[in-house]
Amino acid sequence: MFKFIAAAALALATTLAAAATDINKAGQAELEAVKGIGPSMAQRMLDARKSGPFADWADLRTRVKGVGEGKAHKLSENGLTVNGKAYTASAPAVYKAPKAKSEKNEKKADKPAS
Repeated sequence: MFKFIAAAALALATTLAAAATDINKAGQAELEAVKGIGPSMAQRMLDARKSGPFADWADLRTRVKGVGEGKAHKLSENGLTVNGKAYTASAPAVYKAPKAKSEKNEKKADKPAS
């Protein structure tokens, strides 16, 4: 029984590894085979690749319209790689809290009247 489970796990891992599609090597049909990439997205990727291969996921997100952080994460989960690497989320954007009303009013009060 243990051998059967181990063999099944190995087969699954091999299948998933073989399913990876590198954006710098894939053609139109291979890109469209990745869940989440349709004909227009695949074409945008190929057009952007004409200016050179993608260096990393950040480069892909910058050069291809419609590929943001969420889309990149989903495409990576579905087997897309950039130079053989899966997507890893970038550092979250720094949130800048809006100024409180009291701070705004204090600054207005500090200004001399004209």
